[in-house]
Amino acid sequence: MTTAAPATRTGRRPWLLPTLAGYRPANLGWDVLAGLSAGAVVVPQAMAYATIANLPVQVGLYTCMVPMLVYAMLGGSRAMSVSTTSTIATLTATTLVSAGVATSGKDPVGDLAMLTLLVGAILTLARVFRLGGAVEAINKSTIIGVQIGVGATVAVGQLPKLLGESDNVTGHGFIRSIVAVVGAVPHANLATVILSACSIVLLVLLKRFAKRVPGPLIVVVAGILLAAFTPLPDVGVRLIAHVPFGIPLPVLPSFGHIVQLVPGALAIAMMAFLESAAVARGIRDPGEPQIHSNQELLATAAANVLGSFFQAMPSAGGFSQSAVNKSAGARSQISGLVTVALAVLVALLLAPVLSLLPEATLASLVFVAVIGLIDVRALIRLARLSRADFWTAVVTAALGLSAGLLVAVAAGVLITFGLVIRELSRVRVAEKGERHGRLALSVDSSMYTANILETENRVLALVDAARPVDAVVLDLWHMRVTSATVLEGLQDLDRELGGTGVALLLANVQPGARTLLDKSEWFRGLVAEGRVYDSAEAALAGGS
Repeated sequence: MTTAAPATRTGRRPWLLPTLAGYRPANLGWDVLAGLSAGAVVVPQAMAYATIANLPVQVGLYTCMVPMLVYAMLGGSRAMSVSTTSTIATLTATTLVSAGVATSGKDPVGDLAMLTLLVGAILTLARVFRLGGAVEAINKSTIIGVQIGVGATVAVGQLPKLLGESDNVTGHGFIRSIVAVVGAVPHANLATVILSACSIVLLVLLKRFAKRVPGPLIVVVAGILLAAFTPLPDVGVRLIAHVPFGIPLPVLPSFGHIVQLVPGALAIAMMAFLESAAVARGIRDPGEPQIHSNQELLATAAANVLGSFFQAMPSAGGFSQSAVNKSAGARSQISGLVTVALAVLVALLLAPVLSLLPEATLASLVFVAVIGLIDVRALIRLARLSRADFWTAVVTAALGLSAGLLVAVAAGVLITFGLVIRELSRVRVAEKGERHGRLALSVDSSMYTANILETENRVLALVDAARPVDAVVLDLWHMRVTSATVLEGLQDLDRELGGTGVALLLANVQPGARTLLDKSEWFRGLVAEGRVYDSAEAALAGGS
């Protein structure tokens, strides 16, 4: 069901509160219900994700406030719910560890604020330079590989807590997590193991057979009630640290580890935008306004910049919470504002109650959430469709599990752009026919610096194979734009052909490319000599 007024589907939407363009008051009830439903998932889930980065649970709660509020004001998706995600939380953990923040013994809030601010600043620069499309060029297989690495690392990293140990080693990588699990097994607490197993089974069953029931909320409430009215704490079940009353107070970012935080911030910024754009497009209904990359960049950037001053983790659109928001009937980002209000009420009224939450309960939430990231079916599908994409995903995942997730993200980006450059470098020159001593060749791809030399060599090889010919007609229909390097390559081709008694004729020169070519004395000479034609057919006929 679409809710936008017809005029807003094709017209330009306002930059502030764009999802309220054409809003119908009758949709308010749906938005309130959706916001409450999403909040029942996103609030406990965000608290759980904070523990991945070894941060206090209230940091996850705070991430449901300012970032979600800012996105509701600027974002273009009607139903996307913005807080933190398992991928972003894991990269945050890895970044804080690699930067030395996690082992410094100091309060990490200032460094977290700087990390979130850096993420927002990087996204802001990407928006200024309109890099939304460039970021989205990252191969889907790279994202699959990173998510597999995240899923396996976090799932294994939660096992010590599920066994009753308090160690959080996710940020130290997959191998360190395996070692921690082996060390935790002999010291497992039976009550904690039973609680963890029951929580995981309940979450899986609700997710499988009662998708509309907020499983995370049910499990959190059950864990709190068990801790309050049974002797769980007395038998060794660990509770989370004290949760303070109130909404987050403003903080200033710390500059103590700013240089060390930059590499992680780059990886988080890229994944935050990729996840947000993918979720926004994935939940968009036909007929709704299109999702624009640069608008999403602005909204995600602002959410992180402003959130950094209010103790928020780096934020992005989350699929599970957004799916709940959408399925509950969200019509606009008013649903997001309702979720913000719910998070504020939880912080103001329920802090002492949250302090009764067992660590194992939150670990169960994280475990179930991230295990789905290990998408074996996606790997099988890639293997069937494209071996290059399959191996990109495998290499990225393997690097994530061995060298670390930041290395995996960097490698995935390099592999993706390597594949792009290879594709751009591929030469596609085909014969279109020969008439009256003129050979027509079609360049069926754009010409760039990366492929102009190979294109020139391919043309010369085809001419040698077709001799004797008097002229070569080069159909440039696909060359929409050009560059000085390509111009020089065409001039060199003309000299090479002319040296063997073959004339170069150009056809179908497009206006975008001709803008630069007309500035060239060489090209103006071709025009004056009648060697530039409107079509390849006209050039072939001209030889009669």
